[in-house]
Amino acid sequence: MKFLGLSGFIGCALGLALGVGFSAPAHSANFVIGEHTPLSGKLARVGTGSHRGVMTGIKVLNDKYAGQHTFELKTIDDESSPAKAVSAVEKLASEGVIAFSGGYASGVIGPASEAANKANIPYITFGGVATALSQRGHEGFFRINSAAGYGKALVGLVDEMALKSVSIAYSNKEATHKMAGYIEKKLNEKGLKVSTHEYDAHVKDFKSIVNKIKLRDRSEAIVMVGYESEYVGILRAAKLLKPDVKAMIGVWSLATGKMAKEFPDLMENVYGTAMLPFPVSFNSPKQKLFYEAFKTNFKDEPSYLEQFGYVQTRLLGEAIVRAFDKNELNLKGIADELRKTDEETISGRVRFDEHGDNPEFVQRVGQHQKGKIPLVWPASSKTGEKVFPGTPWQ
Repeated sequence: MKFLGLSGFIGCALGLALGVGFSAPAHSANFVIGEHTPLSGKLARVGTGSHRGVMTGIKVLNDKYAGQHTFELKTIDDESSPAKAVSAVEKLASEGVIAFSGGYASGVIGPASEAANKANIPYITFGGVATALSQRGHEGFFRINSAAGYGKALVGLVDEMALKSVSIAYSNKEATHKMAGYIEKKLNEKGLKVSTHEYDAHVKDFKSIVNKIKLRDRSEAIVMVGYESEYVGILRAAKLLKPDVKAMIGVWSLATGKMAKEFPDLMENVYGTAMLPFPVSFNSPKQKLFYEAFKTNFKDEPSYLEQFGYVQTRLLGEAIVRAFDKNELNLKGIADELRKTDEETISGRVRFDEHGDNPEFVQRVGQHQKGKIPLVWPASSKTGEKVFPGTPWQ
């Protein structure tokens, strides 16, 4: 477990409990938000993207409330380990953070948010879509996305392609297992032949699975439901064995600028969910506010990971201020204010239901094309046409 000290954003809480320190002028406060996220390990790319979004949210909050309140961020690298994430939450709770923003992977977020709940501290995330996370009766658990939003996007894309058969390769982790089951069910209902291939999350060589798809399934497309390193492994095996498919489709953590930059030979023509194209043109006032704050600290372009991290942190901060103004700065007070949220954000409309989920969430699909990632689904959000059929080896 690694502790970070990022100047201007990550500091020690000063003063009173609940992460609040009072200073002049009267009624001003210093709010300290905690974050655990994978900055190293196999999920480091997505964890870093999320973290940069959280940092950008902190900056925008500080700019908005300058002279009134200040926001600080305490971050611990959980190294993609559930045990280290729990330890991080417990440590940050003991230091008086007022809320948590962050986390990635349902298997990590589950125990970490459980620890936050025991400490009576609210927790907001976008990094875990397992349905069970929001069904535990935790008053303070919130997420700005949902599993259904991702699943509907993949099913919609496959339907638009008019495919007759699909093979699904998926990790045996809870969130990916549930997502694969959802996609399989929906595609079966549409009359497609669906073959499934479960793999252990620690597998590094995917040639046997890809070979089964090539020789036995003979499907028209491969859907990958996993995480970064697994996508890379599957795509490497597919590029070597060259199955006769029309499309390679992934879920989260795939349609990002970082993947395009680091694995250009593997990403070409590959599909993945994304809220905005890459690189993106930010035109609305809300988009410009995010982009200008982001570019203050980072040279490259933001992906949906940064956008999600930013949105959840800004909404959390606004709820904290409203709760503070009502003298209700506790789990219930902050949770009540979050549930009043109903806003069109840069990642779409956000409002929270009784479980803390966002029923308005709808994903989009992008496709890697020569270093860029235009949105190709749905039609209402398209910024480019899909290359179909198309794979990295075609």
